[in-house]
Amino acid sequence: MSLSLQGCALRGAPSFEIFGAYFPFWLLSGLLGLVGALIAQRIFVTTGWARTVPYLLFVCVAIGLTVAVLFWLSATGLLL
Repeated sequence: MSLSLQGCALRGAPSFEIFGAYFPFWLLSGLLGLVGALIAQRIFVTTGWARTVPYLLFVCVAIGLTVAVLFWLSATGLLL
């Protein structure tokens, strides 16, 4: 029974302060993931890889998700 509660902790949600207001950390991770996807799309278009990469939308979303998750894990200290 106690094995199902291993993920629960009393630490609370990680948050950061911007101009005196606290924002959840997942919001910043999502925004950085969106920026990562947009940068990847721009790189694909300017280099010409957009014509050769199939399903470019899904590739850019996967890159953005990877950026967001890696930022989340590294910033919360769970990566290493």
